[in-house]
Amino acid sequence: MSGGPEERRERLVELYREAATCTLCPLAEGRTNVVFGSGNADADLMFVGEAPGAEEDRQGLPFVGRAGKLLTELVEGIGMTREQVFITNVLLCRPPGNRDPQPDEIDTCRPYLDKKI
Repeated sequence: MSGGPEERRERLVELYREAATCTLCPLAEGRTNVVFGSGNADADLMFVGEAPGAEEDRQGLPFVGRAGKLLTELVEGIGMTREQVFITNVLLCRPPGNRDPQPDEIDTCRPYLDKKI
């Protein structure tokens, strides 16, 4: 995203609003919350996971379960905090049973990921 930090943040907010009502694939039917991403919109470092899990779906935030604890430790291990980085997933919605994302689901969510990057 070009522009200053405030402009990039506003564009992320607009993208979130669009994603929050996304129904482009069947995963939308089973979600509790869209898991868009969290952190610094102007970060120099971005972490991209595969897909939200059950706890992420409940809270609407990425990496808040067991994997989130590990990620927090890793981020802190390099002298940073979660608030200094941006964390997201390839998919916005949790696949049933935490299965691996399917190619068509990845393709459907890809424009959201590209715009976040």
